Amino acid sequence: MQEKLITIEIDEQGNSSIDLEGFHGQGCGDVAQDFRGGDSVTQSSNKREFYAQPAAVKQSQQQT
Repeated sequence: MQEKLITIEIDEQGNSSIDLEGFHGQGCGDVAQDFRGGDSVTQSSNKREFYAQPAAVKQSQQQT
């Protein structure tokens, strides 16, 4: 299983950012939402891993 890393930074003005590594697809969005709670989002971007399919799904598609 791949290691997962969550990095949260809060600057002196109280602005925060979250960086998620090791998450794929919607799982990343779910984790980010859990940390965000009721706070609003001013900027959001997805990494390449967001669009990648997990290996189990790829193997299943190749076998059919």
